[in-house]
Amino acid sequence: MRPRNLSYLLAGTFSLSLAGAAEVDFMTDIKPLFEGACIQCHSPEKASEEGADYDMSTKEAAFAGGESYGSDVIVPKDGNDSPVYWMTTLHHDDPDDSEAMPPKKPLNDSQAEVIKRWIDDGAEWPEGVVLEEKPRVTFQNVRGLFLKGGPYNAKDIKMLRLWAEQGADWPAGLQLGGGSEDGPADNLELVKQMRENILSNSTVNTEGDMNAYTDTITKTGVKFEMVPIKGGEFTMGSPDDEEGRLEDEGPQHKVKVSPFWMGKFEVTWNMYEPFMITGVARNKDGSPENIPADAEPIDIISSPTTPYTEMSFGMGTDGYPAICMTQHAANKFCQWLSAQTGHYYRLPTEAEWEYACRAGTNGPFHCPEDQLAEYAVMDPEQVRVGYEKVGTKKPNPWGLYDMHGNVMEWCIDQYIADAYSKRSGVAANPLEIPTTLYPRSARGGSWYDPPEYLRAAARAPSDEAWKVQDPQLPKSIWYHTDAHWLGFRVVRPLETPEAETMDKLWNMGRAGE
Repeated sequence: MRPRNLSYLLAGTFSLSLAGAAEVDFMTDIKPLFEGACIQCHSPEKASEEGADYDMSTKEAAFAGGESYGSDVIVPKDGNDSPVYWMTTLHHDDPDDSEAMPPKKPLNDSQAEVIKRWIDDGAEWPEGVVLEEKPRVTFQNVRGLFLKGGPYNAKDIKMLRLWAEQGADWPAGLQLGGGSEDGPADNLELVKQMRENILSNSTVNTEGDMNAYTDTITKTGVKFEMVPIKGGEFTMGSPDDEEGRLEDEGPQHKVKVSPFWMGKFEVTWNMYEPFMITGVARNKDGSPENIPADAEPIDIISSPTTPYTEMSFGMGTDGYPAICMTQHAANKFCQWLSAQTGHYYRLPTEAEWEYACRAGTNGPFHCPEDQLAEYAVMDPEQVRVGYEKVGTKKPNPWGLYDMHGNVMEWCIDQYIADAYSKRSGVAANPLEIPTTLYPRSARGGSWYDPPEYLRAAARAPSDEAWKVQDPQLPKSIWYHTDAHWLGFRVVRPLETPEAETMDKLWNMGRAGE
C-alpha cells in the first residue's frame, strides 16, 4: 500500500527507481546515493584514518582509489570488476563477507544495479562536483510517515525527498498494514475497534457517579489508581506579582474543564517498562514486523524500539516514575493502556493539568509555600541526584501525589508562549493541537528543579537538547535520553470521544517531525 499522493509529493526528485527511466544520471541517481550511503565513511577526514583510506568526495579521489582498494575501484565500462559496485552485492549477514559495503544499512538490489549501470555506461562524473555527507534514509525511516499519512510538513517532505533521491527502496512484496491491504495495522480501523470495546465497558455516564478506582494492566497484572476530578471553572495562569512568574503564564483567564479521572501517581516503571521492552521485532516506527491476521489490538499498537541504554540511569525502577520518553511514546502508552483496560486514557491538556494541580487553590502551589518540602520532591539547594518513589510526599487537596516536583509531566498540547492572550471569555477545554515537533508542553517541575519551577502555573517547552546524546540518525521518536527528569501521568475523560479524535490524540506526538 504505497501512499496515493507519493508521486505528486516527490515529483521531479528522482528519475530511476519509481519512474523507470533507462538512463542513469550522476546528479539525480548516483550523487544522492553515494552521499547517503558512502560519504559517512569515505570522506577526506575518514580517509586519513588508519584502515579507512578511500575518499569518495571528489571525482579525482574516487577514481584514484586508496591503499586498501587499489586504483581500479571504479572501472569505467566494467561494473562487475569495480569494487564500488560488487562490494555492495556481498551478503551482510555472512561473516566471511567482511568487505560488504556499506557496512550498515546495505543497499537493495535495485540501488546496487543503478551503480553498476552508471559504471557500465562510462561512470560519468561532472567536473567540480563534490559530494557531502547526507543522512541515509531507508524505507524504515519513512514507513511511519506513510502510515501516518499526509498532509506532510517541511521536515516530513525533506525526509521523503532524501529517501526518494537515494533510490526509494521499498521491500519487495511489502504491504503496509501487516501483510495485506486489509490486514490489521495501527490505524483508525484499530481505534474504531478499541472504541467499541471501551463503550461496551462504560458503566459510569454522569459526573455524580464518578468514584476513585483501581485499574489493572492485564498483560502484567500491574495495578494503578485513578482519582475523580469534578468538572469546573478556574483561573488559569499566574498574576503579574507572583514570584518567579514568566510572561508565558499570562494573562490570567477563566477556563472551564469537563470532568475526568487522573492518575493518583505518575506513571511508574512497573507500568511503563513492559510497554517499552516487548521482545517483539519492530520497525523503527515501533510497528511489529509481522502482524497476524487474528492479532489482538494490544499486539498491533506501535511500541518503542529497544532502548539503546539503561533508561532509569541507575536511579531505580520498582515504584519509581518512568522517565526519558518522548511525547509520542507517552501517547502510545496511553493507547496501549486503553487496549488492555477497556477505558480511554490519554495525556492531560495543560488546562486539565493545572486545574488538577491547583485542586481549588489559587496560589503558586496547592499548599502553603513554607510547607512545600512536605509535598514536593525538589532541589532547592541544587544537590539532589535523582528522583524518589511516587507518593513519598503528601498529596494535594484532591488526593493527587507529586503534582509539584519528582518528575516533570507531559501534557498533550503544543507549547505556544502567547496562547493565553488569544483566548477570550471563558475558554472551554482549551487544547493547542501540535503542528510541530518542538516545542511541546510539560508541567510541574521535577526533582532537578528549585521551587519556582514547580509552581502550578509554570510551563516548560520541550527542546531538541533533550535528546542530544541520542546516537541514532535520524533521532529516535521514542526516547529523550537527556531528560532524566521528564515523565507523565494519564487522564481518562468522562466522555469518550469519537474514534477520529482518539486516533488523532494518540498519534499526534510525532506531528511535525
